[in-house]
Amino acid sequence: MTYDPAVDVQYMQQALELARGGLGYVSPNPLVGCVLVKDGAVVGRGYHQRFGGPHAEVYALQEAGPQARGAVLYVNLEPCSHTGKTPPCADAVIQAGVSRVVVALRDPNPLVAGTGLARLTAAGLAVTVGVCEAAAHKLNEAFVKYITTGCPFVTLKSAITLDGKIATRTGASQWITGALARQEGHRLRHATDAILVGIGTVLQDDPQLTTRLPEQQGANPLRVVVDSTLRVPLQAQVTDVASDRRTLIVTTARASVAHREALRTRGVEVVCLPAYDDGRVDLEALCRYLGERGVASVLVEGGATLSATLLRRRLVDKVLLFVAPKIIGGDGISVVGPCGVETMEQVIQLRDVVSQCLGNDVLLEAYCTTEVVSS
Repeated sequence: MTYDPAVDVQYMQQALELARGGLGYVSPNPLVGCVLVKDGAVVGRGYHQRFGGPHAEVYALQEAGPQARGAVLYVNLEPCSHTGKTPPCADAVIQAGVSRVVVALRDPNPLVAGTGLARLTAAGLAVTVGVCEAAAHKLNEAFVKYITTGCPFVTLKSAITLDGKIATRTGASQWITGALARQEGHRLRHATDAILVGIGTVLQDDPQLTTRLPEQQGANPLRVVVDSTLRVPLQAQVTDVASDRRTLIVTTARASVAHREALRTRGVEVVCLPAYDDGRVDLEALCRYLGERGVASVLVEGGATLSATLLRRRLVDKVLLFVAPKIIGGDGISVVGPCGVETMEQVIQLRDVVSQCLGNDVLLEAYCTTEVVSS
């Protein structure tokens, strides 16, 4: 039997859009949307809404009811074949009598890794894989890295002037970008598991690091502060852990025991990790630690020093720069500190650069390459 590729793309795009409804609520699970189509009409829709809750296929099958028999199911990620917090979706699809399954992306989870597709095929269902695969991979890029490496997907985000400055020489930085860019920054916070800054940012700006979207919508990420000698003031805004605000301060053995306990008394989590030779927190160890506790994505909003270290050690996966049409000049603070680059062969390469306008500002998105800088 032949199928119309354009029709498959149309319905898969609907599934991908549905999947976005889980942003901020399902991690470390993937974002998944599902559409059931019968006789040219959508009979069921669903998406994974919260971690531990039913998967997208279950919601779509429930909405379709008896109409699921003989229908085509579109889903952006391979149906699971194992029992976790919920039963296998592949079995539910088979039992519902679906005739064909169209999948965008094979599940990289070693617990699935093609076994869901194999189960569907063995049951006699027609299976098509790879429709809108690139878009599906991008949507779940954090999940893919996390589930295959155990470490979070790291995005370095900054608001800069046209000449690459994040603040004036006095540290003034509010506001470099306009309202639309700032709102997009809050949407990024909502969609990520953790937001990472260094102690310098806390001391200079005293940020809240919370998600502030219209009508108080959005989830607050875990706030992670790298503070090698534990200088964070007890009255800093990041130590306010009321409501759904959570803070993790990462330090080293050099930290004052008394200050650790004072922070913990306020409800702030403090953890000691190994240090580099210069005494600063080992950021590779931090990434491993965050992955172990289920953090699949990290948004870095730190200053020049933290950004430089992460880039130099190849710990950044993606860079997002909100560029404002403003110039501060050479005495301003640069977005990235010294990276040890002496020749053009040593520069940190970026790829797949795209841009979009947000009012008068421009958002640049690019991915980091894996080449190691020469030393």
